[in-house]
Amino acid sequence: MDQILRFLQEHKEEMLENLRLFVERETPSTDKKLLDDFARFLADYAATIGGRAEILPAVGSGDHVRVRWGDEDSGPPIFLLGHYDTVWAEGTIEKMPFSISDGVATGPGIFDMKCGLVQGFWAVRALREVTGVHRPLVFVCNSDEEVGSPTSRALIEDEARAAHTVLVLEPSLGGALKTARKGVGRYRIHVTGRPSHAGLDPEGGISAIEEMAHLILELHGHTDHETGTTVNVGVVGGGTRYNVVAAEAFAEVDVRAVTVSESERMDAVLASLKVRHEEAEVQVEGGTIWPPMERTEKRAELFAHAKELAAEIGFKLTEGLAGGASDGCLCASIGAPTLDGLGAVGGGAHAGDEHVEVSSIPKRAALVARLMETL
Repeated sequence: MDQILRFLQEHKEEMLENLRLFVERETPSTDKKLLDDFARFLADYAATIGGRAEILPAVGSGDHVRVRWGDEDSGPPIFLLGHYDTVWAEGTIEKMPFSISDGVATGPGIFDMKCGLVQGFWAVRALREVTGVHRPLVFVCNSDEEVGSPTSRALIEDEARAAHTVLVLEPSLGGALKTARKGVGRYRIHVTGRPSHAGLDPEGGISAIEEMAHLILELHGHTDHETGTTVNVGVVGGGTRYNVVAAEAFAEVDVRAVTVSESERMDAVLASLKVRHEEAEVQVEGGTIWPPMERTEKRAELFAHAKELAAEIGFKLTEGLAGGASDGCLCASIGAPTLDGLGAVGGGAHAGDEHVEVSSIPKRAALVARLMETL
C-alpha cells in the first residue's frame, strides 16, 4: 500500500472527527458572524499542522483565510483552493445533523465542500509527516464562493498568478475530476412600460410584462444543448394590480456556456436586447461571474498525471465537464495550471441528501498529497 495512503487510512477516524467539527459549525454565505467565527476556527486548526495562518478581513462577506507552509523564497507554491461557505441557513444542522451510516456521511455542506477542505488539510499533513517534503504551499479558504466570490476574487487571482499549480478541492463529479467547467453569467433585466386602467383605457398603457414575456421567449431560444449553452430565466416579477397595465417588470437570468467565445456571444446578446414597443425601455445589468474553464492541453497533462497517481494509490480516476462553475474558473482564466474536482466523492450538493462516501476520503486526500509531492 502507498505509504501516504496507509498514513491516512490509519488516521481515518480522526479525519472523520475533523469533518464533524467542520460540518457542525454552520457557515451560510450571508451570515458574517458565523463565517468569521469559522475563519478563526480554521486558522487555529491550520496552526495545529504547522500552517502560518492569516485571517484576511472582508467587507460584505465573511473573512477569508490564507495558510502558508514552507519557504516562500524556494519557488512558486502549490496553491490549494476551497470555500467554506455553504448554501444552508443557520439551524439546518438541527434538522440535518452530521451522521455516518452504512459508509455514508451526511450533513449540510459536507459534500460542497467541507469534506474537500478536511481532505486538503490532511493531504498537507501526510505530505509533511510521511515524505518529509516541505515545499512551499498556500491554502486559501474563502467565504463567498456560493454568492459569486465578490470579495475573494482578486485574492484568488493573485495567488493563482504566483502559483506553480492550482489544486481545487471542490467536490468531484461522481468521482471524476473536472477538467472543464461551464462559465456562468448572471443578469437582471428591467423593463419599463406605461400604466393605465386595464378596463377603461387598455390601449393607453404599455405592458412591461408583455414586453418581458417576449424577451423571455427570445432568451430561452438561445439554449442549445448541442453546444452546451443554456439560458434560464429563473425569477420574474412585475405589475401592481390585476386591473392595471403593468408599468414595470423584471427578470433574473442564468446563462451557462462551455467556451469563452460562446460566453462572450451570450453576453453580447443580453447587452443588445430590444423591446418591441418603441416607447418601452429595457435595461440589463450583470455579466459573466465565472468564465468557462476549457479543457486545454496543459489541463489534460495534469489529469493524465493525476490518473497515474490514482492508479498507484489503488483507484481509477476519470474526468468530465461540470455544468456548474467554481473559483477554479478564475484561476484557469488567467492561465494558471488548474486541476479541479479533487474533493469529496458523493453527491446531493445543495440538496437534502447531501452526502460523502467515507471510504473515498483517505484515497482522495492521498491523491492531493501525491500531486503536491510530484508536481
